[in-house]
Amino acid sequence: MSDTQGETPRGDTRGRTETGEADRETTGAGGGDGGGAGEAGKSAAVRRRERRGAAVRGARRVLARPGHRATLRRRLALLDGAEALYDLDQPVDVYGNGVVEALEERVAGLLGTEAAAFFPTGTMAQQVALRCWAARTGNRTVALHAISHPEVHERDAFGTVSGLRTVRVTGEPRLPTAEEVRDFEEPFGALMLELPLRDAGFVLPSWDELTAVVAAARERDAVVHFDGARLWECAPHFGRPLDEIAGLADSVYVSFYKSLDGFGGAALAGPRTLVDEAKTWRHRYGGMIISQFPTVLSALAGLERELPRLPEYVAHARVVATALREGFAAAGLPWARVHPAEPHTHEFQVWLPYDCGVLEEAALRQAEETGVLLFADAWHRGGPGLAFTEISVRSHGLEWTADDVGRAVADFVERVRALDGEPDGGRGAC
Repeated sequence: MSDTQGETPRGDTRGRTETGEADRETTGAGGGDGGGAGEAGKSAAVRRRERRGAAVRGARRVLARPGHRATLRRRLALLDGAEALYDLDQPVDVYGNGVVEALEERVAGLLGTEAAAFFPTGTMAQQVALRCWAARTGNRTVALHAISHPEVHERDAFGTVSGLRTVRVTGEPRLPTAEEVRDFEEPFGALMLELPLRDAGFVLPSWDELTAVVAAARERDAVVHFDGARLWECAPHFGRPLDEIAGLADSVYVSFYKSLDGFGGAALAGPRTLVDEAKTWRHRYGGMIISQFPTVLSALAGLERELPRLPEYVAHARVVATALREGFAAAGLPWARVHPAEPHTHEFQVWLPYDCGVLEEAALRQAEETGVLLFADAWHRGGPGLAFTEISVRSHGLEWTADDVGRAVADFVERVRALDGEPDGGRGAC
């Protein structure tokens, strides 16, 4: 896809949460119909979000069933067999000991770092990491990408809460280059790299490009921090083990729910002195929770069950991406894009030349009328008459052959064309 295409999500993504939903969909804000009671008082966006959740739960076949759309019963089933993950006759964790320490040791071992600290959220973990580095470097400026997660999705938390100042190395739909880092016009104490860069299409640099960028930051006496919420699935693209990838950075944050399907939680990994200080700030930020064993056990389950399967998911994502591209071509769409054409991870974007309301309605009707849900995530406006959605291929996606995808695409496109001809085909704006 062209560089200009990759720029288009930026204005739209500032209101989205980590799950990709719009804030207005979860709060009911932005419309006059959100203040009443019951169904009549719900905004169209909230009703659509609830309908999408019901479609994911009710369809007999879904390309991706994200955990945040499951029932409580299905989520609790994650802990079935937990006795194989940790001795359940041990005392419950209290303020970060016991099973929490076991998870921290496991993460440090996987990433090849001296230590790791469990955090309830990645937002907290990264703020703590970068404020600790700022104290060491004497420079509170963090260089990052214009569409990196903290810039777009965290309500200016770096500056508002932690007193950090951000500068944008680039706004191009790719990771910064070594030249951009080396030639940046002002000093910075830390360079934060999001691997993969989610809002550009879950894209990654080559290994040589990544090592060159890190070296350029070090030439400027800056530390390097990886926003590795999805670092777990980067190994196939780089052709390197996790500890070698993490070893490029001074510190790394990883998530337990984005790829590993845990209940939540994150970890900050790095030198022991940094992690010890981070645990002090974790307490100050309100992250010292008395007991966290359900979330921690789900993280251990993800490391045990999902992490080994990620290479398989990445490989099949490329099969699905090819089938989608060929399906849209066979359906005769005037313009359609799968980005990247060959996914770098098990997640990627699909762009189509229709308003997002039309695409959203077509996806929901397909699920409700056929029991097959091809696009489980929301569609977002990418420009006039242009929308995109995100695709994640995990265990349920492995059940889909290329032919399955092609048939679902053909049916979906028929519905899109029929709706596009209706006066109110989109059933409201996204």
